[in-house]
Amino acid sequence: MAGGTEEGRRGTLYVVSTPIGNMADITLRAIEVLRAVPLVAAEDTRLGLRLWARHGIDTRLTSLHAHSGPRRQAELLDHLAGGADLALISDAGTPLVSDPGAELVAAWAERDGQVVPIPGASAVLAAVVASAIPAARWSFEGFLPRRGSERRERLARLAADDRATVLFESAGRLAATLAELAAACGGDRPVAVCRELTKLHEEVWRGTLDELAARAAARAVRGEVVVVLAGRPPGPAAAGDLAAARGEVDRLVAAGLSRSAAAKEVATRSGLSRRELFKR
Repeated sequence: MAGGTEEGRRGTLYVVSTPIGNMADITLRAIEVLRAVPLVAAEDTRLGLRLWARHGIDTRLTSLHAHSGPRRQAELLDHLAGGADLALISDAGTPLVSDPGAELVAAWAERDGQVVPIPGASAVLAAVVASAIPAARWSFEGFLPRRGSERRERLARLAADDRATVLFESAGRLAATLAELAAACGGDRPVAVCRELTKLHEEVWRGTLDELAARAAARAVRGEVVVVLAGRPPGPAAAGDLAAARGEVDRLVAAGLSRSAAAKEVATRSGLSRRELFKR
C-alpha cells in the first residue's frame, strides 16, 4: 500500500467494511488501510468523521453517494490512475451491499485496476446468524420494489424459493411488508426481524409472518431493520402430486406471477410437466 504516487504505478482501490452500529466492530486491517491511504471516499463524510475520532484516523475524506454524479467518479478514477490509493466506505457495513460505490468499483476493474476487499461487519451476515432461521442456503434481496407488478412478482418468487431470504426494509414499511409476505407465502412461514443490530437497542423478533406482522402493526418500529424469511418448506408438489402442484401454480399466480412463469417455477422444483401445470 502506498500513500503517495510512483511513476508508472496505478493506485489500489480498497473496499473497506466499517461498523454497522458498534464502533468497536472494525478490523485492525481496516484501520491500517484507512490510516495509510491518502484519500477515503465516504457515503456520508459526517459519519466517517465519527469513525475517525474513535480510532485516531486523520485521512482526508471526500463524499461519494447516490447523487454524486459522474464528475465525482471521474475525479476518483483520475486519482487512482495517477498512482494514489483510495479507500471506499459506506455509511455502515460492507460497501456495495445496497450501498453506493458499485459503479466506481466496476469502472476501475474495467481498466484492469486492482480492487482489494477489506472484510468486516455486515448486517446481512449478522442477521442470518441471529435469526435462528435454517440458512444453509440463502439469498439476499436487498430492498424490495416499492409497488406495482414488479413487487408482486418478487413476492411470489420469494414464496416459491426453498432458500432462506434476507431483506432490508425501512422501519415505517415493515408492518405492510410482513403482511404482504404473509399473503404470498402463507402466514405460518417462519421469519425473524432483526432491528438495530450491534446497537444499544438491538432486538430480534422470531415467529411466523402473521405473528410478526401483527406485532409490527401494533407498535412504532424505529431504526435499521433486516428481515430473514425461511425458505419454502417441502410440499406435496415436490413429491410429484399433480393436483397439489397445480394448486401451487394457482397460488403463485394469485401472488403476482404469470401462469407461464409459475408453471415453470413449480415444474423445476417438482419434475412434473410444465405443460400439465400450465393447464387451468
